[in-house]
Amino acid sequence: MPEQNRLLCRELGLLAFNRRVLAQAQDARVPLLERLRFLCIVSSNLDEFFEVRMAWLKREHKLRPTTLLDNGKTPSETIASVSAEAHKIIQEQYALFNDELQPALGKEGIHFYRRRNWTPAQRAWIENYFDRELLPILTPIGLDPSHPFPRPLNKSLNFAVELEGKDAFGRASGMAIVQAPRILPRVLQLPAPLCDGDNGFVFLSSILHEYVYKLFTGMEVKGCHQFRLTRDSDLTVDEEDLKNLRAAIQSELHDREYGDGVRLEVADTCPEHISDFLLSHFKLARNELYQVKGPVNLVRLMAVPDMVARPDLKFKPYTAGIPKRLRKGNSILAAARDKDILLHHPYQSFDPVVQFIREASTDPAVVAIKMTIYRTGSNSELVRALMKAALAGKQVTVVVELMARFDEANNVNWAQQLENAGAHVVYGVFGYKIHAKMMLVLRREEGQLKRYAHLGTGNYHQGTSRIYTDFGLITADEQITADVNTLFLEITGLGQPMHLNKIYQSPFTLHKMIIDNIGREAEHAKAGKKARIMAKMNSLIEPSVIEALYAASAAGVEIDLIVRGMCALRPQVPGLSDNIRVRSIIGRQLEHSRIYYFYNQGEEPTYISSADWMGRNFFRRIETCTPVEQPELKARVIREGLTLALADNRQAWQMQPDGSYLRLHAAEGEAEVSLQEDLWAEFGT
Repeated sequence: MPEQNRLLCRELGLLAFNRRVLAQAQDARVPLLERLRFLCIVSSNLDEFFEVRMAWLKREHKLRPTTLLDNGKTPSETIASVSAEAHKIIQEQYALFNDELQPALGKEGIHFYRRRNWTPAQRAWIENYFDRELLPILTPIGLDPSHPFPRPLNKSLNFAVELEGKDAFGRASGMAIVQAPRILPRVLQLPAPLCDGDNGFVFLSSILHEYVYKLFTGMEVKGCHQFRLTRDSDLTVDEEDLKNLRAAIQSELHDREYGDGVRLEVADTCPEHISDFLLSHFKLARNELYQVKGPVNLVRLMAVPDMVARPDLKFKPYTAGIPKRLRKGNSILAAARDKDILLHHPYQSFDPVVQFIREASTDPAVVAIKMTIYRTGSNSELVRALMKAALAGKQVTVVVELMARFDEANNVNWAQQLENAGAHVVYGVFGYKIHAKMMLVLRREEGQLKRYAHLGTGNYHQGTSRIYTDFGLITADEQITADVNTLFLEITGLGQPMHLNKIYQSPFTLHKMIIDNIGREAEHAKAGKKARIMAKMNSLIEPSVIEALYAASAAGVEIDLIVRGMCALRPQVPGLSDNIRVRSIIGRQLEHSRIYYFYNQGEEPTYISSADWMGRNFFRRIETCTPVEQPELKARVIREGLTLALADNRQAWQMQPDGSYLRLHAAEGEAEVSLQEDLWAEFGT
C-alpha cells in the first residue's frame, strides 16, 4: 500500500466518532431525554473540534500550505473533506431535532414553542419577561463610523438587526448588532399552567426576535438574524517571554475569546446579503458558513433533561458500588497496606479516592501529600482536603497543569487557593503537560516512612468520575510508590531522568516499552508461538506505533484494539493489517480508560495508563503507565476493560478499512452483551 494511504485522517476520525455519538441520539432504544442529551453532546464536541482541530488545519494551511499531513493530503485538501463531512453531520443533527425529537417530546408533553405558536397568555408572560429581565441589560450597537462592528465573544449568541429610519440623532446606519449576554439562559422554561403539558420551553433567540424592536424606538426593524462565531481557542505561551506562567495563562484566557474565526453559524432564514456581510467581516470562506434550521447553539439544550422531572424518559439511575472491604468505613490506608485496591469508575464509587486524601489530611502520622491536578472541576473535595492538610501543617505539594485545555481558569483558581492555604504549588515542566494522574501519601509508621499511592487512567474530577469509565489503583507496593516519589522529584526539581522500578513514563520510557512489547509479540508469532495484543484507549494516531502494529499483524499476531475516538490505523487491509481488529464502544458512559495487554508467552503483562497512543502523549506530556500485578486484580482489568468490550454486541462499532464504522448487533439466537449495562448490573445498585 502506498505510504500516503497507510494512515487515515485524524480529523475525519474525530468526526466519525461524533457520528457514532449522533447515532445514540437517533437510537429509539435510548430514552428520549437522553437522546436529546446525546444530540447536545455532538454540538459540544463539534464546538471543540472547530476551536482546536479546524483551527489547527487553518494555521497549517497558512504557514505550510504545500506540506503533506500524516494522511498524505495537504492542509487545504484536508480542510475541504473535513468541512464537507462536518456540514453533513450538522444537517443530520438538525433534521433529527426538528423532524423526530421535537415531535416525540411533544407527545410526552415537552414542548419547544415557536413564536408563531405562542398563545395570548404565553405571549403576555414572555413579553413581561423581556421587559423585566432582558431589556435593561441588552446593549444594541448601531453600526456607523463612531460605532464599529463589536468583537463578538467566542461562541456567543448575537443578532444582526436590519433597520430602516433615523434615530433621535439623525443617524441611519441601517444595521445594529445585539449581543446576548452569557448570563442569560438560552432556553427559558414557561410556567406549567401556560403549557400544553407540564413542560414548555421557549428559546431566547425567539424572544429577542419578537421584541427586539423595543430596543430601537421610532425605527422599523426589517430583519433580525442570529449568528454565532466559533474562534480559534488554542493558547500559546512563548517560553522566551515567560516570567510567570500563571499570569501568562490568565492573559491568554482573555485573548482566547477573540481568536481568529473558524466557523460562522446562522439560521437558515438569514438572507444571503447578511451572511455574506458577516463572512466578509470575519474573513471567512463560504464553506465556513453553517446555516441551520433552528437555534444556532444546540449545546444550550443540555439543561433541558435536568429541568424535566420525567425519570421514565431518562436512563435508569444506578448507585456506584463500594468494594466489600471498604464498606464499613475502614481505613483506606490500612486496606491498601494489606492488599492493593482496584477501582473501576463509575461502576465503583470515586468516594474511596476522596477518602484516601481526606483520611491522609487528618491523620497525625501523615507527614506529606503530593498530587497532580489536570482536570478537577470547580468544586473539588479532593483539593479542599489538600488545603486542609496544608493548613494543618503537613507538607503538601500540588503539581497543577495550567495548560489543561478549557480547564485553565479552574486550575488557576485552585492554584491560588492552594498557595493561600500554604501548599507548595508547582506548574510542572514548561513544554510538557502534566497529564499523569497520581497521588502520594507519606506516613510515619514504626519510626519509618511508609508510602501509599493512587494512580489512575482518569482525572481527579468527581463530576466526570460519574460519567467516564476509568481504572484507579491504590497501592502500598514499595517499588511502585518509590517510582511515584521519583516522578514527583523529577517534575518539581531538576536533573536527569531517574531509574524507575515498575512504572513507565512519558516522555522517556513509555513509547519504547510499547514498541518493544509489540515487537516481542511479533517475534513470538514468527516462532510459531501464541501471540496476542489487546489495548483500549481514546485515540490511536502515533505513526511509529501504527507501523509496529502493522508489522506485528504481518507476523501473525492477533490484535484487538478498542479505540473510542480517533484511529489513524487502517484495520483488516489485506497484506497490511489482516490480523488487526478495531472497535469503538459508545454508550451512556464515556469510555476513557487506557489499558495495554500483551500475551508474552502466558505472562500477560497488563498495564493501566494515563496515555493514549498519540504523539503528544508519548513525547510532549508527562504520563504514567502502571502494571497491575496481583492476579485477581489483573484478571479484573482484562475482563472488565478488554474481553467484555470485545464481546459487546449492543454498543460496539466495528471499524472498516476506509475509516467508516458498522454497528454490531447480536445475531439471531445470540445473547445480547452490553459492556456498560453488564458492569452496572455487576457493581451498581
